[in-house]
Amino acid sequence: MQTLNLKLSPFALAAMLLVAATAHAQTQTDAATAAATGGDEKVPSVVISASADASAAGLTKNFAGGQIARGGRVGLLGNVDMMDTPFNSLNYTSALIQDQQARSVADVLQNDPSVRVARGFGNFQELYVIRGFAVSSDDLAYNGLYGVLPRQFVASELLERVEVFRGANSFLNGAAPGGGGIGGSINLLPKRAGNAPLTEVTVGVETGGQGYAAADIGRRFGPEDRAGIRVNVARRDGDTGVDKEHRELNVASVGLDYQGRGFRLSADLGYQDNKLTAPRPAVTVAGGIALPTAPDSGSNWAQNWTHSNERDTFGTVRGEWDLGTDSVAWAAFGARSGDENNSLSEPTVTATNGTANAYRFDNTRHDNVRTGEIGVRTKLRTGSIGHSISASASSYWLESKNAYAFSTFGGIATNIYTPIDVSAPAATFFTGGVLSNPGLTAKTIFSSYALADTLSMLDDKVLLTIGARDQTIKTDGYDYNTGISNAHYNESKVTPMAAIVYRPVKAVSLYANYVEGLQQGPSASGANIDNPTAIFAPYVSKQKEVGVKYEVGTLGATAALFRTNQPSAYVENGHFGVFGEQRNQGLEMTVYGMPMRGLRLLGGLTLLDATQRTTQDGKNQGKDVIGVPGTQLNIGADWDVPGVHGLSVNARTVYTSSQYADGANTQELPSWTRLDLGASYATHILDRNVTFRARVDNVTDKSYWASAGGYPGSGYLILGAPRTVSISATVGF
Repeated sequence: MQTLNLKLSPFALAAMLLVAATAHAQTQTDAATAAATGGDEKVPSVVISASADASAAGLTKNFAGGQIARGGRVGLLGNVDMMDTPFNSLNYTSALIQDQQARSVADVLQNDPSVRVARGFGNFQELYVIRGFAVSSDDLAYNGLYGVLPRQFVASELLERVEVFRGANSFLNGAAPGGGGIGGSINLLPKRAGNAPLTEVTVGVETGGQGYAAADIGRRFGPEDRAGIRVNVARRDGDTGVDKEHRELNVASVGLDYQGRGFRLSADLGYQDNKLTAPRPAVTVAGGIALPTAPDSGSNWAQNWTHSNERDTFGTVRGEWDLGTDSVAWAAFGARSGDENNSLSEPTVTATNGTANAYRFDNTRHDNVRTGEIGVRTKLRTGSIGHSISASASSYWLESKNAYAFSTFGGIATNIYTPIDVSAPAATFFTGGVLSNPGLTAKTIFSSYALADTLSMLDDKVLLTIGARDQTIKTDGYDYNTGISNAHYNESKVTPMAAIVYRPVKAVSLYANYVEGLQQGPSASGANIDNPTAIFAPYVSKQKEVGVKYEVGTLGATAALFRTNQPSAYVENGHFGVFGEQRNQGLEMTVYGMPMRGLRLLGGLTLLDATQRTTQDGKNQGKDVIGVPGTQLNIGADWDVPGVHGLSVNARTVYTSSQYADGANTQELPSWTRLDLGASYATHILDRNVTFRARVDNVTDKSYWASAGGYPGSGYLILGAPRTVSISATVGF
């Protein structure tokens, strides 16, 4: 087992010093107040609701069992209770994140039956497939703002909640910069200081000898405890359960908030440095070759010289002002500076015995992102009808610098069953830009304006929401070597939305919606086409959905039927155009809460039919879409053991049916089932609260292909993680 190195970044050390100084200042203030009042009186305090988005109401309440929240952010509509929302969503809490020892957003979403986790094209970016459509980590929102978080991996230590919105959402959130937002969206909430002082230290170890240490510190201070600070630092370092794979992760964040009279402010500053050495890459299978059997779950065919490094610094500020009894205005701004450098080698299998070839691909990237929004929301009545009117404007700006270099294609011979290590070949065969000093290659500007009205009728039994968003997408591309502009795109589109909720009785909500998704339209490409300079308007995907929600006591359930049609482009008779269509339709069912005392349930079933409706020359028409299984089943239970105070055990089963790795549906991945087990024990040791946690993911050490594709039209394979044991202890001070 490797020794855990607790060296922290300068930012993390500064954050810890800031907390120490704050705690010392608060102690001095309390002592001075006690002296001035003879020690008999205390400074008056108010109850502060932790609020990631600076809203007066704060976080939505937890549902019974504490694993999910009663509601969450619904774009410009703000926080809405789940029974009043005309959409299907699930919002995971910090309790679930901590109890399951989740490392990232992907670990949290293993609980969601509508989501499957895949990976970016050629790299190690987390990618989430919601209702059969990809949502890359580029498109994660941080407190409602796109582009602020690291774009490949987001550590769970940064997060208070993970809010999963299912379905098209361009009206609610604006078009996602990475092209997602068709099947769903994910909003991540930062941590805030609660009313009670918090000081927790966690240490742990994981299969492979990877060590873990983290600190979570929160305080409120000042008159009436109106100001708050929350600091988190964490480090992971060591080998993983995959042979010769190594991870080093440093994370630090500071969350500040101030609850004024008639206004609220918050700010976040974060840092993440994520380094992977010899990470196991994806596998591409050549056309016409049957899919190889999944190798041993712990094996690794990565070359020793490969790596993936990402470092990001990011921050946000947000404010909300009361304009009257029922009116508020808000503004938010975020920014990120990110650097990536990678040396990658992904094999292409050419025979069922695992024979493969590969090449070296190096790239560097630097991103500068600025994003923001302003808005106003008010309530009024016209006769017997209530109105909640929301208006917002948002903007997103990205400047990206990139460079790349390839070795000779196919120059590395290997085998995924018996890997062959080779020296790194020279990456000089094909290059673009200078790796040590990448030049500007892309600028992107998204801007939008939205207006919505939620009408409440019949004593609030009927809620009708209508609205529209006007979105403009501007992009400019620049040659990697000369820096000369070689592409320009400037298109606009209005996306409408209509939705209704009907609550015949308190325990039941019936809802329906029509929503459109928006993606940047394509530029013409292909050999010998008659419109080589054509640029197309943004894609509009159309979604129709109906559903029911049921909540009685401590148990809740939802069911939804949905259909989404997404356009696609290709060349037909020498002309490039938007001719194709993909249709995803299905049924989602979810259950959550506490059916009985001490037992918590979380799971559900998703049935999907993702079909290529119209394709080039009709060759794959009617066949399944790459990487979309027909059945996804999650069953999770957490049980407090009777007679042993503080002890709970949990189990989760994840089932994914077969899926295809090619559009012709000749390469089929087998179905797979994974079992995960865990336990926690909360006790007191030396007057300290201590919680021990243990978890085993993939208990049977099953070897399986977990996903295919993620990037449109590509069917690369990702091997499931091996049996992984995680043990930790959290001490409260």
